[in-house]
Amino acid sequence: MSALEEIAAIAGEAVLWRRDLHRRPELLYALDETSAFVAGKLGAFGLDEVVTGVGGCGVVGVLRGRPGNRAVALRADMDALPIEEITGAPWASQTPGTMHACGHDGHTATLLAAARHLAADRDFTGTVVFVFQPAEEGGAGARAMIEDGLFQRFPVDEIYGIHNLPGLPVGRFAVRPGAIMASTDRFYIDILGRGGHAARPHETIDPILVGAQMVTALQSIVARNTDPLASGVVSVTTFHAGNTDNVIPQTARLSGTVRALDEKVRADLEASVGRIATAVASTFGAEARVAYERGYPVTVNHVAPAGRVGDVVEGLFGSKAINRTGAPLMAAEDFSYYLERVPGAYFFMGNGPSAGLHHPAYDFADDAIAPGAAVWAALAKASLAAAT
Repeated sequence: MSALEEIAAIAGEAVLWRRDLHRRPELLYALDETSAFVAGKLGAFGLDEVVTGVGGCGVVGVLRGRPGNRAVALRADMDALPIEEITGAPWASQTPGTMHACGHDGHTATLLAAARHLAADRDFTGTVVFVFQPAEEGGAGARAMIEDGLFQRFPVDEIYGIHNLPGLPVGRFAVRPGAIMASTDRFYIDILGRGGHAARPHETIDPILVGAQMVTALQSIVARNTDPLASGVVSVTTFHAGNTDNVIPQTARLSGTVRALDEKVRADLEASVGRIATAVASTFGAEARVAYERGYPVTVNHVAPAGRVGDVVEGLFGSKAINRTGAPLMAAEDFSYYLERVPGAYFFMGNGPSAGLHHPAYDFADDAIAPGAAVWAALAKASLAAAT
């Protein structure tokens, strides 16, 4: 039986794992059941080591083949989102207000299927490290695992991550060298004006008027301060002011998101937000207090590992199955922290015509598990066989 046939046979059981995980979603670092499920499966597969509690509740499995110096890490995220599911599927979430709306249940099941195949096969030289990570959805679980000594305890030469992509056909994959996902930052701007009676606006400094001008100015940053050949996003997403119709309030608050595919552009956008908010407020006699929070860095693929992903997919499924120059996404991913420290690549696998990620009607495509696991397994072997 070929490797693809063996993985196809495993995939049927992996679908059941995926649906079991989908029924019992957990958030961020509170992954007791999910982590125990993963650790139990890895132990049953006969891995050489299964370590729990890494970065809080992350799970790491270690599988050794023939003696060798190289090691490769494969990472799947495990956490769900605080969204009420509306799929009506038999395996729908049984936890009110929580669902796997980003497919991390599918990522986990896919990597478990690859682990099971490789554990039974062991036809490779070196070590495969399976990283099951908590808190990708805003909790920086990757950074937590790194700070807990992930790469010191389990040193690797390369690391790979995967994410499903609605709209890309099942069995198709996409990758690119360089930036593949954006950084994500947040800003909060408190506007301090002078409140008063709505019938006497001349006696006030209206923070709503200031805020309205500020929204327009901030959202012109990308149009007039960013290189047209670069990518950036500045979006004001909240505006809070006032409580009644006959009072001009004393204060207003704006907040929003900033995204970029280049660290210089990211720094320029941060500087522009502060400069423009302060200047607009000053023009109207108000004051702006700006708080800027940096989130996940830009996810930047290394050239050789990105090429390896493309070669593996093409070798398994043909050239039509891989897009090697896929457009980057302006969403963010904490896999970026791994790639700042270890060479590797992040890539996408098709989820077919599903609802979009983070949508209450989203569901992972079960028939994506077999091709995804096949790529994982072949990629691990290809990385271990690469020249040092």
